[in-house]
Amino acid sequence: MLEILKSILFGIVEGITEWLPISSTGHMILLDEFVKLDASEAFMEMYLVVIQLGAIMAVVILFWNQLWPFCIPDAKNKTQSQGIMQYIKKDTFIMWFKIVVACIPAVIIELAAGDWLEEKFYNYQTVAIMLIAVGILFIFIENRNKEHSAKIHTISEITYQTAFLIGVFQLVAAIFPGTSRSGATIIGGLMLGLTRTVAAEFTFYLAVPVMFGASLIKVLKFGLSFTAYELSLLIIGMVVAFVVSLIVIKFLMGYIKKHDFKVFGWYRIILGVLVLGYFIAL
Repeated sequence: MLEILKSILFGIVEGITEWLPISSTGHMILLDEFVKLDASEAFMEMYLVVIQLGAIMAVVILFWNQLWPFCIPDAKNKTQSQGIMQYIKKDTFIMWFKIVVACIPAVIIELAAGDWLEEKFYNYQTVAIMLIAVGILFIFIENRNKEHSAKIHTISEITYQTAFLIGVFQLVAAIFPGTSRSGATIIGGLMLGLTRTVAAEFTFYLAVPVMFGASLIKVLKFGLSFTAYELSLLIIGMVVAFVVSLIVIKFLMGYIKKHDFKVFGWYRIILGVLVLGYFIAL
């Protein structure tokens, strides 16, 4: 029962931090320092990534209409495309091509040096430093944007070049835990002229293939020889992360319509300082 409660806690933290730009990986690494699941190191390495699938499913459910690229033809619409094109939502397909372009930098680095980067940088020092650094950057960008108007107000206005550049920002998060994948891509989006809403939405969509791919790699490395105990921990964590993510995504999309991201920047800075202070004092 205690281990189940721990897995529920991991699911709650994942569901909250995956979508708020405060670094889910950083929080999960820190949580793992203080709350130890009774499981092998190999399982925990896989668990901390695959639990994110629950959070990703929340995006798929909430944004299904925007993500699903197929449709049922409208017989009453005489101007609709004929043949196979009448079953395809062209704008959605184009959006997915842009998402693929944005994923290229992170995929290359993950395949080339993923294990090495994890070994070198997945520690509290990197997490704390990146929490502080990206927090400062959030505050700077939001202050700068007071004097600049956003140029991109819809997902369809994002060019392939802009999508690739957002992917480069995502690459920083893939290398340094504590950066926050959502934080990096949102910052990149804001710097490139996206509105807060569009930057957040594109970040959500971009997470779908990235997290599915990362989870698949971790499962394949771990193998499918789960014990009943391990499988129960994983499923519980994913279900909790899914439910919490539904709430957090709706909250964030409502919040940024009236507020900026500076509160998350200050949170990151405070947490980063506390983390450094705690471990230095040990």
